[in-house]
Amino acid sequence: MTERETTRLVAWSNELRRVHVRIREALEVTRQAVRDGVPTERASRDLLLYCHGFCAALDGHHQGEDRALFPAIEATHPQLAPVLRALTQDHSMIEHLLQGLRDAVDRAATPEELDRHLEGVAAIMENHFRYEEKQLLAVLEDLELNAAVQDVLGPL
Repeated sequence: MTERETTRLVAWSNELRRVHVRIREALEVTRQAVRDGVPTERASRDLLLYCHGFCAALDGHHQGEDRALFPAIEATHPQLAPVLRALTQDHSMIEHLLQGLRDAVDRAATPEELDRHLEGVAAIMENHFRYEEKQLLAVLEDLELNAAVQDVLGPL
């Protein structure tokens, strides 16, 4: 195996960590926008952009995992099927919470209500990310998956 091939193999675990960090940062920016929200037209537009951007990033990440990453892991590590099913169920739960956030943003909910939605998403998302990293990072260090990062882990 060449150094370049080894680097690519190890990179999947690094890429997952990097995507999780970026999504956590996007959530914090969104939460700060809610906390700092001034009832002006510009603040409302900015909040709408932050919330929709965060939702799109998290959705894209989970869709990529469900479509490309998890099947590749299960093909080489069938014993992880229950873990992958649990993670996929988390994705569904998070999607439900994100839809509630989108609906709240679209109807210009109060900052308090938006913060409650974001708190719920944050709690489930963080638990999900930690479980995913605990269960999959070692596997990802050896995963041979010849695909674009965006197709596997969502838009960056």
